Order: sequence, then structure tokens, then C-alpha cells
Amino acid sequence: MSDEVVPLGNIVSNLLYCQPSGQKADGHHPRANDSTDIRMRAVLPEPPTAAQPALTAMMDTGANPSQQADSEGGESPVSAIHGNIDTSTRLKANIMYGALLYSMLLSGWNDGTTGPLLPRIQAVYHIGFAVVSLIFVLNFLGFLLAASLNVYLTDRFGFGKVLVLGAISQVISYAIEAPAPPFPVFIIGYLIQGFGISLQLAASNSFVARYSDNVSTRLAVLHSFYGLGALSSPLVATQFSQLRYWSFHYLVSLGLAIVNVAVLSFVFKFRTQDACLTEIGLASQLEEGSNEGSRSKYKQMMHLRGFHLMALFILVYVGTEVTLGGWIVTYVVDLRGGGPSSGYISSGFFGGLMVGRIALLWINKLVGEKRVIYLYGVLAIGLEIVVWFVPSLVGDALAVSFVGMLLGPMYPLVMNHARHVLPPWLLNGCIGWIAGFGQAGSALLPLLTGLLASKVGIKVLQPLVVSMMGLMVGVWALVPNTPRRHE
Repeated sequence: MSDEVVPLGNIVSNLLYCQPSGQKADGHHPRANDSTDIRMRAVLPEPPTAAQPALTAMMDTGANPSQQADSEGGESPVSAIHGNIDTSTRLKANIMYGALLYSMLLSGWNDGTTGPLLPRIQAVYHIGFAVVSLIFVLNFLGFLLAASLNVYLTDRFGFGKVLVLGAISQVISYAIEAPAPPFPVFIIGYLIQGFGISLQLAASNSFVARYSDNVSTRLAVLHSFYGLGALSSPLVATQFSQLRYWSFHYLVSLGLAIVNVAVLSFVFKFRTQDACLTEIGLASQLEEGSNEGSRSKYKQMMHLRGFHLMALFILVYVGTEVTLGGWIVTYVVDLRGGGPSSGYISSGFFGGLMVGRIALLWINKLVGEKRVIYLYGVLAIGLEIVVWFVPSLVGDALAVSFVGMLLGPMYPLVMNHARHVLPPWLLNGCIGWIAGFGQAGSALLPLLTGLLASKVGIKVLQPLVVSMMGLMVGVWALVPNTPRRHE
């Protein structure tokens, strides 16, 4: 294994020309572990080749060749069986993946916007920390509502329609916020916004998780685009925060969101996930429990210990990430004497988040995806303590950027781990809930920070963030390493 760091552009290019899950570039669908009773139908014919004995031997041992290739970074014997798929199928796969990258970028753009605008929102509406935190309350309710309804909506209307519903909700939210209406109306936009973004995150993660080759890298690139959006938006929001018509920043967001609706509608055409995956060369899966209603799926999911632990981890992780990226501007202005340009520190944090998801891929493979989260967590806690106790504006800005870099890889690592320890027939619903419920943390913990800051001041930010990072490490220690039998 090489320790060379590959540029982001090369990684995206390579991923776009790779074939998604269930079917490698050869058109073959690896058979899952016998114990899971999953039956896969091949889309393309399967002529015998020299690689077939190796594949048969691997199946006889109960190994999953695609999972082994993904975890070891090598090529599965499956990939040697057939030639390349046709150009049109590859192009469709590229376009679908690209559409999800843009959707994720817009989610990051949204989360990076709030921090630089918070001081201006407080000044315009003449409100304190407690009242402005209602933004996060409504946002939290939106995320929670979407997480609760995601499995039902997807089963009832299908993947494509739910994805576009989430995008349309985001458009509506920005249309409400752009004219800077009275504060009670303004925060309704955040409720709708949370609902829409949560649906899109759940759909994007579950779709990419259905790939079987380079899934950890695909997820890392997907979430690096979240970091790119969160890096870009504070650069724009900081400028608008100093203007008379500060809320016109939401018109920029509105334009980007309208493009998102058009792209997702055109690319996925309101179809189910299986229909979209089959079009790009993936087999339809006849999975255990796939014909059961959403009520039964909810019941099975609720009995999975690892599922709940990963959802809790993502809740705390996303909450810590957005709390630090959002409130750090207010912290620096109030306690470090930062000026109007302090909003760029938020960009530095999210920029580190983006870089870490790509630049640290080789460390993830070297240390191991389970163990490396402990390493990143401990280092991030150390840097956050530096921000807490060292009163240096420049030093704090640099430390916050490196904290973002260390936190960055965690989310895609958890999503990839979920593929290996959760039942395959519940994977879409589980990942959708983990992503949606976890995103509620982006509202819950910033809200808690605002409430505490209204009592004791914004100095509460650093001890709260350090505590949450410690909780993350503790929860991760309880997450199972291997699949457990579903009762």
C-alpha cells in the first residue's frame, strides 16, 4: 500500500470511472455471505473465465469478495471476470454520482452560512443568545421529522421523489428567509430547511453505500464536497453580513437550490433507488425482508444495538462540527478581539474538514478505519484545549482549522463501517436514519451552546466542545466491530 496522498481531482476522476456496487466494472454481482440469505440477479451474462475458480473458492468460505477488496484496497477476483461496461452506462453512473456531489455541496453551503450571519441576525432582530438559538430549535425539529419519516416516505413514494422533495423544501426555506421577515417567520424557514436537507443526506448516503468497490473513498469524496460547500459559504456570508441587505445572501442560496432541484429531477427522474441502480449496471436485490412494510423495518431497526450507537455517534459528531463551525465566529469576536473578518475562521474550519476527508485516506487504511477514529478524536481534543487556554487569535484560527481536518474523516468512516455491521436488507433504512437523526445534532448542540452562552457567556463553547469530543470517543468504543445476528 502506498502512502502517497492523491489529489482530490484525481480521486474524483477515478471514482467516476469505477463501476458501482453489486457489479464491478465487469458486470458481475458478488454473492453475499451465505448466512444472510441474499439472492442477487446478474444484469449481464457471466461467461466462465480463469478467475472463476478463485471466486468460487471465496464464496465457499463465506467471504464477501467486494467487501474484502474494499477493506484491503486491492482488486477483488470479481473484477477480473468480465470486460468493461459500455460507455453509456458508465456515463449515467458518472452523472448520478455527480448530482449527489452537488446536493452534498449545497448541504455544506447551508451549514456554513449560519455562523458568520449569527452576529448580524442578533443585531437586526435585537435578540440575545437564547432567542437566536430558536434557529437551531426549528432546524432540529425539521431534521428529526425527516429522520422519522424517511423510511415511510421512501417506501411509499420512492427514492427519486423523496430526494426531489428534500431539494424543493430547501428552495422554499431560502425563499422565506431572503426578505428578512419578522423573526418568527424567519425561523420557520429553518424548520423546512432542516427537513429538506435531512432527506437529501439520507438518500445520498444510502445510494452511495450500495456501491461495493472503493466505498470508503466514495463516501470520503461525497462528504468532502460537503466540506467544500461549508468552506465556500462563509466567504460569501461574511461579505453579506456587513451589508445593509444582509439577507440577500439567501438569494444566492436560493439560486443554487433551484439548480439542485432541476439536476436531481433530470438525473433520477423520480424513480426508485433500485430502478436507478439497475440503469447504471447494478442488479436488483431480492433481499431478506425487502418485501416487508416500513413498520416492520422500523421494528427490526430498533432492535439493533450497533445501529443506535452509530446514530448517537453521528448525532454528537455533527453537533460538535456545526457548533464549532457556527459559534467559533462569535467566540473569536467576543473573547479574542476579532473583527468583522472573523467569519473567515469558520471557512478555515470547514476547509480543514474538506481536506481531511481526502488527505487522510492513506492514514485511515494504514491504522484501520475503526482504530483511526480514536487517534483523530484524541488529537482533536488536544488542539481544542489549545484554543481554550491559549489567547491567540492567529493561533486559535490555525488550531481550529486542524481540528476540522481531524474531524473530517470520521463521518464517512462511520457510514462505511455501517455497511459491514448492519443487516443488508435494512441498510438503506438504517443509513437514512443515522444520517437524518445525526443531522439533528447540527441543531441540538448549537442550541445547547446558545442557551448556556445566554447564562454564562460564549466562553462555554470550548469546554462544551471538548466534552462532546470525549463523548464521541466513548460511544465509538461501544460500537461493534463485526456483524451481529439479527434477532
